[in-house]
Amino acid sequence: MEFFVEVSEEQVRREREKARELRRSQWWKNRIATGICHYCGCQVAPKALTLDHVVPVIRGGRSTRGNCVACCKECNNQKKHMLPIEWQAYLERLGNEQAE
Repeated sequence: MEFFVEVSEEQVRREREKARELRRSQWWKNRIATGICHYCGCQVAPKALTLDHVVPVIRGGRSTRGNCVACCKECNNQKKHMLPIEWQAYLERLGNEQAE
């Protein structure tokens, strides 16, 4: 099951600008200082963490503290534009494939 909302290019542009501002904030610096990926829990260098929107901007998410998390590049690349429910299903499928 996939969920889509129509998001204008202008809205995406505004939210990405807000994300750039958020990355310059002390809040973000404190978040990455832990060096822990939100998704896999791995310890990585703080500078190696990327900002991910839990609900992606192109799926209607906003660039707010409650929707942005620090994660490793690998998890960010794998998650792409998935919603949390889709990401969880992906991880479960991945786990089942590895168990076989």
